[in-house]
Order: sequence, then C-alpha cells, then structure tokens
Amino acid sequence: MAPKPDPKKKGKKGKKKEKPTGPTVKELQAQIVILEAEKLKEQSERNVMQLERDKIHAFWDIKKEEYEKLQAQLKIKDRYAEELEEKHQGEIKVYNQKMKHLLYEQQHTVTTIKTDNQQALKLQAEQGLQREAELMSDKRDLKEQLKEMELSYEELIRQFRLERAKEITKMRQEFEIQQKEVEDKCEKKIKMLREELELRRKHEIHEIEERKNKHINELIKKHEKAFTEIKCYYNDITKNNLDLIKTLKEDVTDMKKKEALNEKLMHEIAQENKRLTEPLQKALKEVETLRKSVQNYEKDKALLHQRTKQFNDRTKELKALEWEYQALQERVNNAEAERDDVVKKFESSIYEVQQKCGLKNMLLEKKVQVLSTTLEKKETQLNYLAADSGKDAAQIDEAKKGVENLLDSKNQQIKSLRYDIGKMKRIHHDVIRSFELKLSEMGIPLEDMGLPHYIRAISEARTYCGSCSGVPALVGQAV
Repeated sequence: MAPKPDPKKKGKKGKKKEKPTGPTVKELQAQIVILEAEKLKEQSERNVMQLERDKIHAFWDIKKEEYEKLQAQLKIKDRYAEELEEKHQGEIKVYNQKMKHLLYEQQHTVTTIKTDNQQALKLQAEQGLQREAELMSDKRDLKEQLKEMELSYEELIRQFRLERAKEITKMRQEFEIQQKEVEDKCEKKIKMLREELELRRKHEIHEIEERKNKHINELIKKHEKAFTEIKCYYNDITKNNLDLIKTLKEDVTDMKKKEALNEKLMHEIAQENKRLTEPLQKALKEVETLRKSVQNYEKDKALLHQRTKQFNDRTKELKALEWEYQALQERVNNAEAERDDVVKKFESSIYEVQQKCGLKNMLLEKKVQVLSTTLEKKETQLNYLAADSGKDAAQIDEAKKGVENLLDSKNQQIKSLRYDIGKMKRIHHDVIRSFELKLSEMGIPLEDMGLPHYIRAISEARTYCGSCSGVPALVGQAV
C-alpha cells in the first residue's frame, strides 16, 4: 500500500505557482538611468568629433594654399637654374680654350725635360764606364794581393815541413844513439856480472869440494879405525869382558869428541855460507838495477813510438790544414763572386733610384711652377670677371668653391706623389741595408774593401733621397 499524501503540502505548492515572472520596477528604473548616462556620453563624443572635423577641414585648406605657393617658388627656381646652367656652359667653353693652351705649354715642357734627361743619362753612362774601369783596376790589385798571399802561405808551409822533417830526423838520430849506448852498457855490465859470478861460483865450488873431500877422508879413516877396533873387540870378546867395557868407554868418549869436532865443522860451514850470501845479495841487487835499466830502455822505446805517432798526427793535421786552406780559397772566390754580384745590383739600384728621384723632382718642381702660375692667372681672371660682370657675392663664392675643389684634387695628387717618393726611399734604404748586411756577414767592412767610391755613392744617395723627401713639403707649401 502506498502512503497517503498530506493536504498541507499540496496547499503550499499551489501558492508558489501563483508568483509573477520578469524584471521589477526598481530594476527598470536603474536601466533607464544607465541608458540616459550612455546617451549623454554619446552626445558629448559626437560634439567632439564635429569640432575635430571642422579643424581638419581648416588645416587642409591652409596646407593646400601653402602647396600652391611652393609650386610657384619651384617654377621660379627651375628657371633660375636653367639660366645658371647656360652661364656655366659658357664658362666651360672658356676654360676648355684655356686648357688647350695649357696642354700646349705642357707638351713644350715635356720635350725640354726629355732632352735634359737624355743629356743626364749620357753623363751618368760616362760616369758608369769610369766606375767600371776603377773597379776592374781594384779587382786586378786584389787578385795580385791574393796571389802574393798564396805564395807566402805556400813558402811558410814548405818551411814548416822542412823544419818538422829536420826535427824528426834529429830526434830519431838522438834516440838511436841513446838506444845503442844503453844496449852497449847493459851488455857490458851483464858480461862483467856473468864473469864475476862464474868465477865466484867456481872458486866457492872448489873450496866446498876440498872441504867435503877432507871431511870424507877423515870420516873414512875414522870408520876404518872403528871397524878395526870392532874387529878387535869381536876377536877379544872371549878374552876379556872388562877390557871390552873399558875399551868401549874409551870409544864412547872418543865418539863424543868426534861429534864435538863435527859440530864445530858444521858451524864453520854455516859461517862460510853466511859469508857467501852477502856477495850473492849484491849480485842480485845489480841484477835488479840491470832490470831497471832494461825497463828504462823499454820506456824510451815507448817514447819513440809516441813521438812517431805524434809525427803522424802532425802530418795528418798538416793535410787537414791544407784542405781547410783550399776550402777557404774556394769560399774567398765565392765571396768575391757574390760581392761582384751585389756591387752590380747595388749600382743598378742606385742608378735607377737616382733616375726616378731626379725625374720625379723635376716633374714635381715644374708642376709646382705650372700650378702656381695657373693659380695666379685664375685668381686674376676671376677678379676680372667679377669686376666686369658685376655678379653677386654668392656667385663669386661659388666660383671660389670650384677653384678650392680643384686645389683639393691637386693636393691629393701631390699626396699620392709624396707616397710614391716615400716608397722609393724605403726601397733605396732596403737595398743599402741588404748590401751592408751581406758585407758584414762576409766579414768585409766597406772601408777595407778598397772601394771608397761606393761609400761616397751611398752617402750621396742618402743625402739625395733626403732632398727628395723635402720636395713634396715644398709643393704643399706652394699650393
């Protein structure tokens, strides 16, 4: 069974459905106020836009009038420019005629310069021939000096060899003589010692043999006596024992006496041996001295061998010195060839530099003169034209500006020429330095070369290049 609905709840739901929908009066009033404010804003903005539009129209009218005025001024200036161009063309024609006159003068000056240069070249060629003759004479003198030096060196070497050979022969003779003397002395001493020692040995052997023979004879006699006594003893044993005892006692005493005698003999023999040892020691000492002399002889031989080695070494050194002398001669010849090449290059470079510097100096001086004359003419012509035509100051200033531009271009040309002269100076100094360095590497000073005219040429070239460096400054001052 489903639950029953409450009547109270149904009444509440019916009341909610009866409420009206949409904006209220207050909301509508607020919207009206907002719309009125927006309307006022739009009206104010519209008024501002109308004012700006009026201003723009007025500005447009003003600018249009100004544009028309400027167009009229441009037309006037175009006409004025056309008139100036016509006048400028007339002036150009006048300047062209003047340039023709200047070109004719320039050709005339060029011909004169060429003739002067040809004369200068002829003079320099004659001077070069004179220098060549001087150099050839100096070269011959140097060759003669070298030959004399070679001959003197050869004579010195020959003398040195002869002296060495003489010294070596003397040393050999002295050593051979000393060797022979030492050998003779040693042989004589050895013979004497041998003879003395043999005599002593024979004498001592003879004495010892005699003594031994005597001792042997005595011993034989004693043994014979003892044998006879023993025979008697054995024969008389049976006779008498007491006699035997007595005889034996006597024999014992005799034997003791004999032993004492034998001991004395032995002592004497020992003394004789001692006496004989002293001459033996002396002989041994003499043998040692002889051995030392033999050692000295061997030392002398070793010294001779060393001296022969030294002689061979000295001969080798002589050969090496001769080889070095030949190598030095070759180096001297090569150095002379290099010196001649360097001298030729130096002369040609000096000749070229002098020619170039002389030509450039002449050209620059003549250009300076021509420019100074043209400047004076142009200034007088400008003043004359200004006085005749009665032009304004502005036109005169423009003409002066044109002249100044021409002067600037000429100054730039002068600067370029100055730069070329500086280059030539550097090349000339580099050539001189290379020549001096070559001579210093070879160890040949300029003054000791026997070439004083080259030193003079170097100093003259330096002073000449100094004068070349001064020409552009004068040109700049003149301009």
